[in-house]
Amino acid sequence: MKYSQLISTEPNKRSGKPTIRGSRITVYDVLSYLAAGQTADQIVADFPSLTKEDILACLSYAAEHEKQSFVTHA
Repeated sequence: MKYSQLISTEPNKRSGKPTIRGSRITVYDVLSYLAAGQTADQIVADFPSLTKEDILACLSYAAEHEKQSFVTHA
């Protein structure tokens, strides 16, 4: 999954946190909902502007950044 087409950062939006497709919904928001036990279907139902692909992009983004964090701290 190429998250770079769906996730971007803008300095003046949500304090520069990565957001989904130019919205104000951050990757952190989505990951928090998933961590709290919500399913992708529930998140999409609560935020109709999101798609399951957006949810997967958030997971891909998090995995890539965790990998980078591990490499820089190893």
